[in-house]
Amino acid sequence: MDLLQQIDFTEALRNIFLYDKTAPLIFTRFFFWSFFAVVLIGFSVVYKNKNRSMRAGYLFFASLFFYYKSSGFFFFILLFSTLTDYFIGKSIYNSKNEIIRKSLIAVSVVVNLMLLAYFKYSYFFIDSLNLMFDTDLQVINHLALWANESTGTHFEVNQILLPVGISFFTFQTISYSVDVYRGETKPVNNLIDFGFYVSFFPQLVAGPIVRASGFVKQIYEDYHVSKAEFGWAIYMILKGLIKKIFIGDYIAVNFVDRVFSDPITHSGFENLMALFGYSLQVYVDFSGYTDIAIGVALLMGYRLPQNFNSPYKAKNVSDFWRRWHMSLSSWLKDYLYIPIGGNREGSVFSYISLGIILAIVVLLAGKLILAPIFAAVVLVFALLSRFSSKVKRSVDTNINLMLTMLLGGLWHGASWQFIIWGGLNGIGLVVYKFWRKISPWEQRNNWAVNIWKIGITFTFITFTRIFFRSESMQVVNSMMHQIVNDLKISMIPEVLIAYKWVFLVMGFGFFSHWLSYSWKEKIQNWFIDTPLWIKAVITAAVVIVVYQSVSAEMQPFIYFQF
Repeated sequence: MDLLQQIDFTEALRNIFLYDKTAPLIFTRFFFWSFFAVVLIGFSVVYKNKNRSMRAGYLFFASLFFYYKSSGFFFFILLFSTLTDYFIGKSIYNSKNEIIRKSLIAVSVVVNLMLLAYFKYSYFFIDSLNLMFDTDLQVINHLALWANESTGTHFEVNQILLPVGISFFTFQTISYSVDVYRGETKPVNNLIDFGFYVSFFPQLVAGPIVRASGFVKQIYEDYHVSKAEFGWAIYMILKGLIKKIFIGDYIAVNFVDRVFSDPITHSGFENLMALFGYSLQVYVDFSGYTDIAIGVALLMGYRLPQNFNSPYKAKNVSDFWRRWHMSLSSWLKDYLYIPIGGNREGSVFSYISLGIILAIVVLLAGKLILAPIFAAVVLVFALLSRFSSKVKRSVDTNINLMLTMLLGGLWHGASWQFIIWGGLNGIGLVVYKFWRKISPWEQRNNWAVNIWKIGITFTFITFTRIFFRSESMQVVNSMMHQIVNDLKISMIPEVLIAYKWVFLVMGFGFFSHWLSYSWKEKIQNWFIDTPLWIKAVITAAVVIVVYQSVSAEMQPFIYFQF
């Protein structure tokens, strides 16, 4: 082998085994499917082993490699979270002292949330402090600084990057500790099994969020995938690729991103269509990821929870949040909304959470004068609640709902846009609670009323997305201005012709989403029942069509940023 061949071989090995921030390992890259094929070959050797930890250990190390290729040395953060909650879970289970058990739960929650806050909100807190007190504090990556000093590495210390999927795996480890405390699951047998539960690569970086009570028991079950399940798994993978690449990436690159990057140079109609286009994009992008995750996991014998249920068929805001990102919605309900009182009453934690949110609003505004104003408003409501049972009942039953949605907004990021987005959805839920009591159409179920309900709900959700997608309030204001003041109805035919392929793809996306459940089930069952060779032909055809539609570099999944 000559020198040039050696260099090429070495470079190939580097590309395979070393992290490249310009080409992270994601489902839509061909390298992932090569990786998955190798994983399946190894899995075929270990999956029948009576020692379940060998199977779990194999997938644990494969998942660590996947996360390293997706996020670099941040996999040490994943290991830290894994070690912490494994030992906390064991200690909770073995302790009979209730005070110690509650203290351990508090440690799990605080450590995980502090870890999340450090990586996700450091810039927000530093910028807010500088704004309020006219200081010049700088963000310092203490972990990188420690690594450089102790090992001689050369990590950038003046920049904190967000580890991919940290919001998902920290929520997952918290739920494990809480489930063990509640007695809903027993601790895993060993650290390897727990590491596998936390890091299982199909759902590691963007969900669905997996509960220990539903997944841990699968670690110790025999491998079993029926012929029908195999067909369904392939169907889910293909559906996810079509959603993400053929629909989501195409309309994003060719239309949505262009308008959001400079809304003032586009007509109001283009801005309006970009807003509806983004509603479609964020759905097909995120649900496409989870479809692929569910399919890939099932091929290895593991069943992940459903994460979306045709959310744009929702007839009200409450119904929408039962259908959208179901694993996060149920997590917030079971580990936040109900513990702080749910729809029954307020709690100490309710008011602590309210204080935290109001403090964040003060920091975002950079005006300390808001603090006494907020305190006065809270005091007035507290006094009214004390002397009026009606006011108290109304406050108690709605404050937890608003807090849950606001905290859900902050989970996505600390900015005005996410707070407003969460607040608008909270207001939508509260308004619907009152409206359904007096609405003359609430119990009606004919097609015209259903179309009206779905249309109103979808339009409201789409409007809130202007805050979710926009990088600044300036973009929000520009889009709103164009839609309200510069619709340019006369240009609509011209715009439709100029972006005909984009609108055709959008039409296909919305049509397939609003297709009846019975038709979707017929298509799915037909594919599952076809012979293997037909599945292979369809798979090849879908892959060719999907990847031929790629018009730019592979787009990262939207929820990777959270």
